[in-house]
Amino acid sequence: MTMTYKIETGRCIVQVEGALTIYEVARDKPILLEMLQQATDLEIDLHRVDQIDTAGLQLLVLAKREAQRRGKQVRLVAHSPATLDVLDCYNLAAYFGDPIVMSSSAQAHRP
Repeated sequence: MTMTYKIETGRCIVQVEGALTIYEVARDKPILLEMLQQATDLEIDLHRVDQIDTAGLQLLVLAKREAQRRGKQVRLVAHSPATLDVLDCYNLAAYFGDPIVMSSSAQAHRP
């Protein structure tokens, strides 16, 4: 997984690319939490996530929970087919509360 981010007027936009699995989460968890510390709110772009497991899902839940605890917002945007499958499998779309919007290229690859 590669995470790139930029902070604009207090808002941090994070783009995640590749796998969001146990192998990457341990390394990138502190980075994501630091971004949440620095920003007023966090937007996580998931359109390039091609694989996600329960560790990746736990990282997203942790970010949401920590944001709520700190009075901040976390939004998941541009869900990839892989992230939609996991959110659907664990019935967590409502927990995050974000509109589910996929790019047309992602829709074309969804079975």
